[in-house]
Amino acid sequence: TSSTPYGNTLQQRANQTMSIKKYCKPHTKQCCKQSYNHFFKAFSTHFFIFPDMFSTYKPFPSLLRLMSHIISDSLSIVKEILQQLTNQRASIEEDIQSSFEDLHKQLDVRKSVLLMELEVTYGLKQKVLQAQMERLVRGEEELEASCSRTEEALTEEASAASLQVEHQLSEKLRELTMGPGATTQPEENDQLDLDMETDGLRKSIHNLGTIVTTSAVASQSEAMGTGLEQCIVGHPASVTIVTRDKSGGACKNGNAILSAEIFTPDGSIVDGEMVDHKNGTYEFVYTVPKEGDFSLALRLYDQHIKGSPFRLTVNKPSEADVEVSSSEGLKRRGKSPGQKKKGSKRASSALGTPRRKTQNPIEDDLIFKIGTKGRNKGEFTNLQGVAASSNDNILIADSNNQCVQVFSNEGEFRSRFGVRGRSPGQLQRPTGVAVHPSGDIIIADYDNKWVSIFSSEGKFKAKLGSGRLMGPKGVSVDHNGHVIVVDNKACTVFIFQLTGKLITKFGSRGNGDKQFAGPHFAAVNKNNEIIVTDFHNHSVKVFTLEGELVLKFGSNGEGNGQFNAPTGVAVDVNGNIIVADWGNSRIQVFDGSGSFLSYINTSADPLYGPQGLALTSDGHVVVADSGNHCFKVYRYLQ
Repeated sequence: TSSTPYGNTLQQRANQTMSIKKYCKPHTKQCCKQSYNHFFKAFSTHFFIFPDMFSTYKPFPSLLRLMSHIISDSLSIVKEILQQLTNQRASIEEDIQSSFEDLHKQLDVRKSVLLMELEVTYGLKQKVLQAQMERLVRGEEELEASCSRTEEALTEEASAASLQVEHQLSEKLRELTMGPGATTQPEENDQLDLDMETDGLRKSIHNLGTIVTTSAVASQSEAMGTGLEQCIVGHPASVTIVTRDKSGGACKNGNAILSAEIFTPDGSIVDGEMVDHKNGTYEFVYTVPKEGDFSLALRLYDQHIKGSPFRLTVNKPSEADVEVSSSEGLKRRGKSPGQKKKGSKRASSALGTPRRKTQNPIEDDLIFKIGTKGRNKGEFTNLQGVAASSNDNILIADSNNQCVQVFSNEGEFRSRFGVRGRSPGQLQRPTGVAVHPSGDIIIADYDNKWVSIFSSEGKFKAKLGSGRLMGPKGVSVDHNGHVIVVDNKACTVFIFQLTGKLITKFGSRGNGDKQFAGPHFAAVNKNNEIIVTDFHNHSVKVFTLEGELVLKFGSNGEGNGQFNAPTGVAVDVNGNIIVADWGNSRIQVFDGSGSFLSYINTSADPLYGPQGLALTSDGHVVVADSGNHCFKVYRYLQ
């Protein structure tokens, strides 16, 4: 096989020591090969000595030296990986700095071009108006002089000279009033506006760059499929590789560095194609041109995965196998395990599959929308959280206007409250809103780093979480009346009593099952479980009140059931979970187990960066269409 940096080091070290005498406990003679192989496999896989190792194998200097060599080699490998990781970090940091410096330069260039264009446009218009103004001033002066001379001529007795003057004055008057450039109407206008569309750019900047990595390790990753068992000459064979982390947990994202090589008996290499399904699984498709025994080496980050290299036996096809194996190869190639179809926004008549449609009849249409960009009643600037009350109200957290606005279920404005400031009772950046069973209104104040409680009339009552919260984004209320706070900055979920006493908290920054990366909003299902949207991990997670993970679904993408940064979330009476998909600008519906059901039909008036989401008391879906500065209400049949 071809050499690798460190892939076969341990096996080579073992081969060099095969002449060492080996003993096993049941025997007084040399150890049987099976017992020794069992020891080496356990040791080389886990890189540490089990407590009962010396009770199974008689210790002796040669074996200890072998262990020392293996540990030394393992240490070298880990050191080399760490060094490569450090070097890669430095390289990526340099790339980030360089890329953003280039972007700054491009922005500066564009800024200069716009300023230059402004000056040129202004100069041209100013020149026209200035020239006209100078002509009018001269005309005015000449007319005044002509009037004076006319008056003087009229006071004198008629003569040839006076008649000549009168004739000259008449010509001059005609020239001033009827000659070229004598117009008294403006020859230019004062329009000079700037069309600076930044929303799309801001969205692009928000999604600019991704740190790509996996937690996959070769020692836990494995291969499966018919391509490991049988292969027919000239026909495609397929092997599926499942990547796993150090604990054996399945990796959920792609981009791992995998290589595959098939070696023929004469040492040549057979080509194949590695397909990344972007969900932690990969498919290697290959075709062997001749029969015989072959070796398939599958390496993850230059290290052999479990069982690699594999021995392949390739046979000639029988007449009965020719057609069958060919068609199977095509099917296998065409279907990717775990791969989902690309999502598209469909008309309400085509939402979901017919089977799902029967079980969960969903028919959605825009009923109305309220709002434009502004600071007055019924206008919004960066609306975020949404809540619905049992007394037929819709509440909107109007973040940049530092207030909460209240509307009826029909969209009629009712009230608003909130004053900008950093004192208790004031709002600095309200992002989340919820209604307590008592009628109190609970508001997550992101910049003040606390949660404020107001009466149903908008009177301040208390605050909670001060000194504990770093960036509260979403709030909800469980069946016990406790306040659930999603801390976006701390990547933690807090549960408080209404009095402010902390009951529990869970979560930390990361991509694990009990971790978050910029969590946004939360909802509570009929089992009193907390549903949290994990923004940067592109998933939705369901927890018990104690913080134990119950369910996790979603991955990064545009397909059915995938997300590009989920935000708002709500639960209907049937337990279906409704999720606002911010980056894909859509709303998806799932059943209680996380299986995709359908989309809300938003095609008539597309969303742009939806945020908070709720179900109204009359059963409709209300969503904060943040990018369009309005909220929209959709028909939703449960």
